[in-house]
Amino acid sequence: MRRRILVAVAKRLLPLAAVGLLATVALWPEFESAADRGRVAFRRVAEVQPTALHIVEPRYQGLDEQNQPYTVTAATAVQEGEEQAVQLQEPRADLELNDGGWVYLEAREGRYDRPGSRLDLAGDVTIHHDDGTQFVTPRAELDIAGGDASGDDPVAAQGPFGTLTAEGFRLYDRGQVVVFTGRARAVLEGAR
Repeated sequence: MRRRILVAVAKRLLPLAAVGLLATVALWPEFESAADRGRVAFRRVAEVQPTALHIVEPRYQGLDEQNQPYTVTAATAVQEGEEQAVQLQEPRADLELNDGGWVYLEAREGRYDRPGSRLDLAGDVTIHHDDGTQFVTPRAELDIAGGDASGDDPVAAQGPFGTLTAEGFRLYDRGQVVVFTGRARAVLEGAR
């Protein structure tokens, strides 16, 4: 009787054990890859110290010496370490005038010294005045707070007065006084 019971139990258990063993052998690679996917590794990483601050579409706003607002914007700005000056790509500046007019400046690159309110522009510098006057020069330096600008590179100007080329320029009193330096050539258009 004992033997019959053992044979009956073995008939049922041995095939189940064989199926379980075959399933384990067939699925073993899946168990291994699942274990690898579930592992988390921590590595010691050296502490990274940034060497420059990079800003996309910065906007700097302030007031000049006559409490007139100005805004300096750019496509990007990079400030190296502890330096106060910011390197700008595609800088633009808007300045309001006392009489309600405005001046708009743009260039390919520039350097903005925020504490000194100085903006140095380079690369196709264009200065637009709301009266229709436009200056184009390779380089220009601006004292934003004081409202002065200058450049020692060739300049071309056009406006209601006509056209003018010169070796340099000086703008005083927020563009109210313009002095062209070096050799200058003007074609003036008179009122009819």
